[in-house]
Amino acid sequence: MALPADDQAQVEEDVLENLRQEIEDELDQSQRELKEIALMLEQSEVEVDKLAQRNATITSHLQQVQSQFEEMPRADIRVAYDAALESQQRMVVMRGQVEKLQGDKQHLERYVEVLRKAIQASGDGSGGSSSNGGGSFAVAEMMIQAQEAERQRLSRQMHDGPAQALSNFILQTEIAMRLFEVDQTKAREELSNLKSAASTTFQKVRDFIFDLRPMMLDDLGLAPTVKRYVDAFREKSGLDVNATVSGQDKRLENYLEVLVFRSVQELLNNAAQHSQAAQIKVQIDITNNDVRVSVEDNGRGFESTAITEGKGLGIKLIKERVEMLGGNFEIDSALGQGTKVSYSVPTNS
Repeated sequence: MALPADDQAQVEEDVLENLRQEIEDELDQSQRELKEIALMLEQSEVEVDKLAQRNATITSHLQQVQSQFEEMPRADIRVAYDAALESQQRMVVMRGQVEKLQGDKQHLERYVEVLRKAIQASGDGSGGSSSNGGGSFAVAEMMIQAQEAERQRLSRQMHDGPAQALSNFILQTEIAMRLFEVDQTKAREELSNLKSAASTTFQKVRDFIFDLRPMMLDDLGLAPTVKRYVDAFREKSGLDVNATVSGQDKRLENYLEVLVFRSVQELLNNAAQHSQAAQIKVQIDITNNDVRVSVEDNGRGFESTAITEGKGLGIKLIKERVEMLGGNFEIDSALGQGTKVSYSVPTNS
């Protein structure tokens, strides 16, 4: 039995008010975390400066040791190299911590801004119509779910990638330290392998950070960031991927640049992983009134009903975001005929 209209409206208003309170609590917690991270970042940056000075002194001493290698006692040489290795490792760890804190700080700053917008979207919890309340509720709920999904993805990738690599580094370091006492040649080989693995992992971490939130998107804008990402994607995937950006040479609103970049990222990954495509074309056209995006591949395609049946969650999310911003979204696909996803979103200028 359905509730009367007034009771239904009251229920929706109560739900929206509870959600608003949860968002406010989350905002307070996030702001406290942001302050803590800012303090830790400041302290870590000071520590990095101190380590840089110490590292310079140790490096200078190591150069003196190398110039007197034949005359200097072996124990003194070992002490010098151990000090240099420890200093370099400490520097790498601290710089990595600074980069992580910087990323966490930017992530939280964006999250705080999203929460503030969600509170504004939810209204003051009174005096609004049920239709507006329901729409605000949907917007706020989508924002929170998107943030939670991003956190879960970040956690999984950190566990499977950098965290596992760091564990291996610790093991390799212990092996090298034990070998140093019995076979210095093998110890040097192990350290060389460790250095190579660290370099590879460092590059993966940089790629990981770029995938999460490329700094150049904030600094340089949409066009160079998309082109850089497409170039990197082409190199990693081995696919024939090209990007064309045309129209107005101007910066868009931050939320639009993020939307376009994330959609291109999602659609490229879909094409590479699921469509068995060999060629992918990315086109972005920025006009005075809107931004138009299309990603087309020559893969196996799919039936249009696949989206409505719950498949292609990434595409569905792009469609919802585009339509929420007043844009138009289209998919042209059929089995064996490739896929073209295109949309346009109005700009504020």
